[in-house]
Amino acid sequence: MVEVYELWTVVVSLTLVMLCHWIYQWKNPKCSGKLPPGTMGFPIIGETFKFMKPHDAFQLPEFVKKKILRYGPLFRTSLFGAKVIISTDIGLNMEVAKTNHVPGMPKSLARLFGENNLFVRKESHKHVRSLTTQFLGSQGLKLRMMQDLDLLARGHIDLGASNGSLDVKETASKILTESLAKKIMGEMEPEAAKELALCWRDFPKGWFRFSWNIPGTGVYRMMKARKRMMNILKETVLKKKASGEELGEFFKMLFGEMEGKAETMNIEDEIEYIFIFFLIANEATPSVLAATVKLISDNPKVMQELTREHKRIVRDRNDKDKEASLTWEDYKSMTFTQMVINESLRITSTVPTVFRIIDHEFKFGDYTIPAGWIFMGYPNVHFNPEKYDDPLAFNPWRWKEKDLTAILSKTFIPFGAGSRLCLGADFAKLLMATFIHHLCRYRWSMKTETTVLRRFILMFPGGSDIQISKDTEVDDSAGY
Repeated sequence: MVEVYELWTVVVSLTLVMLCHWIYQWKNPKCSGKLPPGTMGFPIIGETFKFMKPHDAFQLPEFVKKKILRYGPLFRTSLFGAKVIISTDIGLNMEVAKTNHVPGMPKSLARLFGENNLFVRKESHKHVRSLTTQFLGSQGLKLRMMQDLDLLARGHIDLGASNGSLDVKETASKILTESLAKKIMGEMEPEAAKELALCWRDFPKGWFRFSWNIPGTGVYRMMKARKRMMNILKETVLKKKASGEELGEFFKMLFGEMEGKAETMNIEDEIEYIFIFFLIANEATPSVLAATVKLISDNPKVMQELTREHKRIVRDRNDKDKEASLTWEDYKSMTFTQMVINESLRITSTVPTVFRIIDHEFKFGDYTIPAGWIFMGYPNVHFNPEKYDDPLAFNPWRWKEKDLTAILSKTFIPFGAGSRLCLGADFAKLLMATFIHHLCRYRWSMKTETTVLRRFILMFPGGSDIQISKDTEVDDSAGY
């Protein structure tokens, strides 16, 4: 009995020693130099729960602000089971974006996008960027997307006016999905299109989650929704190919059938790319547009100036062309609208815009950033009072006489930087401008309950209702 007791004592002691050693190693990661300051929290969990606390969507998370006050613009932590470096230094963010090319993401995101997806694989990333640029670059938008976006925005906002209200985020998602689906997939069967729309609507919000793929968890629901969407897309494509039906222009590019392109992808890669393409577009743009409408609603002078600009665009047409579609020239003439969009992008960029996995050991001042760590760069320069007067104020006029076409600078980084600079930036700005143009045809206001509830986790809310009525459409001849 004594021997058994002694044996258990040894086992328990060894277990405690190993546990303490594991905890010590977790809290003190190995590094060839001096790690940035910070804490790693509990093993595996890290500081995830503190990071995920609700915060004002128009400000940096409290977790990040407190860490900056304690450690400065660079610190280490652990989130979602991964070792993470968080930076608010614009110089470091730009340097990491230029010299590291693998996107950083927790395992939940890696599973959602696919462990070996086209955006991660270096050999396919260049080809994917080339295809996307053809489709969503300025020339592609002008020739392929402008008219469809205009017609869809007009139709959905008119429908909302007839119903008396609309949800900005949901409406923007419909416009985006329908415009891209037509160009990518061609005409879809009604049942397939309806089921695909249901998938997007039911898709869990918020990508940052623990990676446990078990029933009841967010990751499980994500993976279930991903499987459904991939199957719908694949079945649609295979049916069209088998029957000889016309595919969309973008899918022809993927097959290498346009302009003599010889490089092609296999069917699995094509479906995966289209899925990710839809996913990224639906997650970011509708949320930012909803926030933009909220900011406009809270600033009557901004709304008045926008109304004046868009009424001028309509008045400048001939009487018989009052209902004509927006042209590329109309879009380029929306100077104040572009100022509003830039200011909204600045003030709503409260999430990391540079995500990378550090692929080689990196020196920054006295600190060493180890290879393999996830790097998250926040655009805190957007709120630097030395760069922007009264940075927390929504002031579109601060962009007057500045280059409104630029999507990246040393003081403006809403779309990332480096080889992972968002290729859909111009498309997002076009969608936002088109939506605002048609919204300005009516008198509208944000619903009270939407303006009050302004605290979310990381992203903007699903609810973004506005009151709008077809009976209150603004007269184009009004003296604005």
